[in-house]
Amino acid sequence: MFDPKPILGELPNLPGVYRMKNAAGEVIYVGKARNLKKRVSSYFVKDHASPRTKLMVLQIAGIDTTITASESEALLLENNLIKSLSPRYNVLFRDDKSYPYIMLTGKAFPQIRFYRGPHVKPHRYFGPFPSSWAVRDTISHLQKVFRLRTCDDTVFAHRSRPCLQHQIGRCTAPCVGLISQADYRRDIENAALFLDGKENDVVAEINQKMEAAAEAMEYELAARFRDQVRVLQHILSKQFVETTSERDADIIAVAESSGTWCVNLAMVRGGRHLGDKPFFPANVHAPDHASMLEAFITQHYADQSPPASIIVDGDFNTGDWQETLSGLAGRQVRVVSRPIGEARQWMLMAAKNASYAIARRLADRASQDAKIRALNDALGSDGVPPIERVECFDVSHTMGEATVASCVVFDQGAMQSSQYRIYNITGITPGDDYAAMRNALTRRYKKVAEQPEDETAPRPRPDLVLIDGGKGQLSVAEEVMTELGLGDILLIGVAKGEERKPGLETLIFGVHSARPREELHLEKDNLGFHLIQQIRDEAHRFAITGHRARRGKKRNTSRLEDVKGVGPKRRKALLQQFGGLQGVISASVEDLSKVEGISHELAEVIYNELH
Repeated sequence: MFDPKPILGELPNLPGVYRMKNAAGEVIYVGKARNLKKRVSSYFVKDHASPRTKLMVLQIAGIDTTITASESEALLLENNLIKSLSPRYNVLFRDDKSYPYIMLTGKAFPQIRFYRGPHVKPHRYFGPFPSSWAVRDTISHLQKVFRLRTCDDTVFAHRSRPCLQHQIGRCTAPCVGLISQADYRRDIENAALFLDGKENDVVAEINQKMEAAAEAMEYELAARFRDQVRVLQHILSKQFVETTSERDADIIAVAESSGTWCVNLAMVRGGRHLGDKPFFPANVHAPDHASMLEAFITQHYADQSPPASIIVDGDFNTGDWQETLSGLAGRQVRVVSRPIGEARQWMLMAAKNASYAIARRLADRASQDAKIRALNDALGSDGVPPIERVECFDVSHTMGEATVASCVVFDQGAMQSSQYRIYNITGITPGDDYAAMRNALTRRYKKVAEQPEDETAPRPRPDLVLIDGGKGQLSVAEEVMTELGLGDILLIGVAKGEERKPGLETLIFGVHSARPREELHLEKDNLGFHLIQQIRDEAHRFAITGHRARRGKKRNTSRLEDVKGVGPKRRKALLQQFGGLQGVISASVEDLSKVEGISHELAEVIYNELH
């Protein structure tokens, strides 16, 4: 029986992070505290309102602590430890890519573009946005109104005539001087005002321009300004809600249904609703509303800068979090619990979207469960373990060039994208799909076959391996799996039907299959067949994506590799200077000769070789 008294007696009244361990020495929970002594002692009271906490405390066999300079520093350390250790009693939110922004570059004629990554001066950034779709939709609208360039600097610097964007009325063609720098700058500033939520100022300025153009009898110009105002008003009319009290705010709503929890994050920037993003946590052990909120705020704002206001619902210790987040952001952050008035309307909307996201997730899960049951029924499961985990392979290349094989995974009722793999295939005869399949399967399953029986984190074995191909590819797969001692894994080839039409595929079974049959044709409306199509199509998509990436990377350098006098160092300098092979091709002899290590004579050789 663990006695916490000796440890509790030595804990300081300082901020820090604590780690609860079980008898095996595994960290089962990580938490932060502004006062380590008070917070850790609170776990060892007689009664716990939360069953999750009660269960965790029964398993504690040791406690480690780390003192930090502030609670903000403790939050960062706590988040890092949760990510690295994945303790079983911490609610875990999946790591996401950095949020997208709209960037206006700091050039003489700024470019408007989609951006992820660190912020660098003198560029300006607007966001974050909850999804890439929201960014691209906003950029599309701004192009219609302000006609800003979206092309890269390399393309911009080498244009000799306006591009298609100008022809369809989405760019003023500053690349060829069809607009002055001063006028283009005014359009940029109006776009920035719009992104800052000052739409009324933008509309007022455009109206003034329209009236001035009309008075000067420049009716064509006046009509263009009128159209800009109409598009702006149309954009504003599509906004779900507009607010004046909370210009930059995150609204966090928590919902639960049928054991599924969702934290929905609604983003307001510049007074405009940019959209919602639902998060579904893992490692959930009988949590409550408050612990779910705390887990999300800890893990989300350790990676993302908090806005001026954070609005949450329910009982929540706003004072402590307000101080922590303000210290983290280096400015005042207001945390509002149980909002009223306009902020409450935001919360109700976020909560409704959280419930809707759960309903969709449960519906998707039920659909996938029905598909896997139908597949097991169709394949016949008498005396054979049911299929749960499916892995599928496909090969992609262009006339033997840049061959890759993909492996996608279906498990736990869903596609597991984090477990997808691309295998670059080398050392085979170009175009030999059988050799490519052998290479990929061997590399994939050799590690599964050779792992020791007492492996603490064993590589999962699939119940079914799908091969996108006919009898030839399937025979190769059987040979590989038999050689590796994995012949008991079910192998099925998915052969394309007549004229390669979807829905006419044939399922071909391996010779050593535990499910005795050679071929199987499932009806088009069979749910199990739909699941096979879904997995096979995903493998095909992933293979093509990997092949195109590899082929593009190879082609971006291959033509330069053939130029005499251009070695790896000069090739790298050229590609970096001009942003890729197309930029090098577009460059003049004079531009090429400005690159370090490229003489005028060599520049002429490069230019002539590429044209």
